[in-house]
Amino acid sequence: MSYQVFAVLTFCSTLFCANSFAVEAKKPVEQAAELAIIPQPAQQQWGQGSFSLSAKTRLYASDAAALSNANLFNDRLEQTLGFRLAVLAGLPGKADSNYLLLKTEAPVQGQKNQDEAYALSINPHAIALTGSAAGQFYGMQSLLQMLPARASQLAHLRSVNVQDTPRFSWRGMHLDVGRHMVSVEFIKKFLDQMAFYKMNTFHWHLTEDQGWRIEIKAYPKLTEVGAWRKESTLGRHVEPYIGDGKAYGGFYTQEQIREVVAYAAARHITVVPEIELPGHAQAALAAYPELACTPGPFEVATNWGIFEDIYCPSEATFGFLEKVLSEVMALFPGQYLHIGGDEVPKARWKNSALAQDVMRREGLKNEEELQSWFIRRIEKFINSKGKRLIGWDEILEGGLAPDATVMSWRGEEGGIAAARQGHDVIMSPTSHCYFDAGQGPKEQESWQLGGELSLEKVYTYNPVPGILNGQEQSHIKGVQANIWTEYLSKPEMIEYMVYPRLLAMAEVAWTAPEKKEYSGFEQRLVTHYPRLQQAGLAYRIPRPIGLPAQVNATDKTHTLNLHAPVAGSKMYYTVDGAAPGTSSPQYLRPLVITVKPGQDSLVQVLTVTPDGRHGAIQRSVIHGVGAVQK
Repeated sequence: MSYQVFAVLTFCSTLFCANSFAVEAKKPVEQAAELAIIPQPAQQQWGQGSFSLSAKTRLYASDAAALSNANLFNDRLEQTLGFRLAVLAGLPGKADSNYLLLKTEAPVQGQKNQDEAYALSINPHAIALTGSAAGQFYGMQSLLQMLPARASQLAHLRSVNVQDTPRFSWRGMHLDVGRHMVSVEFIKKFLDQMAFYKMNTFHWHLTEDQGWRIEIKAYPKLTEVGAWRKESTLGRHVEPYIGDGKAYGGFYTQEQIREVVAYAAARHITVVPEIELPGHAQAALAAYPELACTPGPFEVATNWGIFEDIYCPSEATFGFLEKVLSEVMALFPGQYLHIGGDEVPKARWKNSALAQDVMRREGLKNEEELQSWFIRRIEKFINSKGKRLIGWDEILEGGLAPDATVMSWRGEEGGIAAARQGHDVIMSPTSHCYFDAGQGPKEQESWQLGGELSLEKVYTYNPVPGILNGQEQSHIKGVQANIWTEYLSKPEMIEYMVYPRLLAMAEVAWTAPEKKEYSGFEQRLVTHYPRLQQAGLAYRIPRPIGLPAQVNATDKTHTLNLHAPVAGSKMYYTVDGAAPGTSSPQYLRPLVITVKPGQDSLVQVLTVTPDGRHGAIQRSVIHGVGAVQK
């Protein structure tokens, strides 16, 4: 069986393949891609015939919102297939054909998240996509995913009706730029992929002990001093500390911030800024030491971890924070402002006369209640500006601010507690949502960073705890994956950790649990690797298809039938314990391994993609458990 036919069979759904394998066999690339939408839509029903999309197809836009979406569609179409469609304002005539219509319609009332719902209809004469501006946009992403991933002058789309709506209103990705920065262009590419997979919230972690990354006009030393550290720690948890001796820093100007926010908004992504308080503030204290409870001096942190020096609960601190947050809120038009609130050591407050005076004055029993008071005061200010506060689950300690939303990262317990108190919750536990953990065994990862959060584990996460009742479950507003960059010093390292796990999280956030199935997701995912490659992303190259981590073999030989995990890739292997390279034997036919009772055989495989990227070496151990004569 050829690889193309294998791929076709892999992607066939029961509904589709029973009627149309002959069509699939003629057009394996186009039809496989047609079935591979991520995240999986709520409903899809196949029809008869197909529509041929070409440069002669016209694109109708019903109004200004549809016109904006039409331009974005054309941009993506040109990137992939190499042509644009002529755009016409208004609606097509009854006799018209060979067109794509984007039509803005009011969302259906009374159904969850209908402002992001869409209906997509493809028949042999036309394509119609209806919904609100956001819904239309998401329908466009589904349509784009049905197109070939490579340049083609003609794309055949089989007739289908799709009705779709997201499970959650918050479908987030977080990026820490405090430890290591990325360029505006990197962020735009990141946003493009979020949008393509229907993620709608970009959580931008802008301040940390190791760097202040946002320009604040009222306090220029935040970026003159706080944006730069003299060096970075060398290695991972090195004791005693060793620095690399290389100065590091940078920040985003307010003009760059506006550019990112506008770029995201055009793609229906809300940017949520995070300004850490009262902890993780050492970069700010290096610039303005008078805001601490001790005299300093302070320096921008060069090591990772948690630091004792935090903002003192003084009037000077609140005046500073109110000016800072005012500038931040003016730059970000979204509803939420994230204040962190996590990992706040209390030692400085315990030994501060000022902090203890505040506790006595306010009738606070302990420093945890002082933290709660601190955050409630900030929340009152944020609310006065028409915004809402969101923080990590530590903001529960000492009592939760009245209107706060909790982002639960230390497991689900904080989210459960907040939901039971009637607060909105975003689930983001380390167990399933921290993408700075490796994706497989450390020795089989390109970036050996420790931890292990597999693609399957991400995919199988359900953000709604069954322990909550129906009313409490309604407070789970969404889910978010997080990227922390202490050990991700290069953009390609971030991309490796994000992709393809972002696609799995997108389906967690969008698709109803009863529509999810990991094996089906894996099959659809195969056609998305060429798209990630086309976008220039340093995604994690998966294991070869058919290469088990281990297998118990009872016969005298064991045969490995492998398929390249990315179409067009080459695979090189060794069976002698040496690491494979491009000079090793190339896999061209099934590999027959001689099995000896009581001995293990190690098969190692290197995948090289068409663009020359090398995957991590993947291993398979074949245990000889007693060969049986036939």
